[in-house]
Amino acid sequence: MRRCGLFLVILSVCLIQGLPALSKDKLPVEGKGYVGTLPVLTRNYGSNEEATDTTPASVSPIPSKDFNSESEIKPAPIEDPSFVNIILKTDKTSKYVNDLNEFIPILEEIYDMIDENKNVQIFNAKVYYFNKSVEYFRDKYANKPESQFISYRRLLELNTHSKSISLLRSEAEKYNPYLSYGSEGYIYNPNNIREQMGYLKDEIRQTILLLRESN
Repeated sequence: MRRCGLFLVILSVCLIQGLPALSKDKLPVEGKGYVGTLPVLTRNYGSNEEATDTTPASVSPIPSKDFNSESEIKPAPIEDPSFVNIILKTDKTSKYVNDLNEFIPILEEIYDMIDENKNVQIFNAKVYYFNKSVEYFRDKYANKPESQFISYRRLLELNTHSKSISLLRSEAEKYNPYLSYGSEGYIYNPNNIREQMGYLKDEIRQTILLLRESN
């Protein structure tokens, strides 16, 4: 009986001594969360100061040009002859020559009308347009050095001749039914009109050649 009591006393002492260690290492304390020891996560890594800085070096951006700025816009070298002659391709033809060239297609049309024996109305309409163009040309250069050019005088002479032939054809068409082609009516004779038209055609051809040579 004594041995049994002694065993119980020793067992009680052992339980009392082992209980705090068990509660400290393995059991959570109610209301205080986990009370165990947390592992040191940084024990295998160097300190922040020893960490390699992998941040790329900042690159300064290339400044963009302000094309709206007057300092960035270079003026055109208009004083440079190579720029004027090559880039701008200035028209070296004078205004007078340009005006002469405008008469060439008009005269070519009148020339073709004579060849094709166009009726009086069509022929006179084209001659009238030629006459008005020459009058403008005459007034434009009347008091200028160009008025002494052969081409200037030739156009004025041709205009006078073409107007006289146009008037002749109009009168011939008007009076032919009443004329006997005697001495007074000879100028309206069809043969005479064809002859006069031939002279005008030759004069137009020579004038066209002269105008082309003036370029």
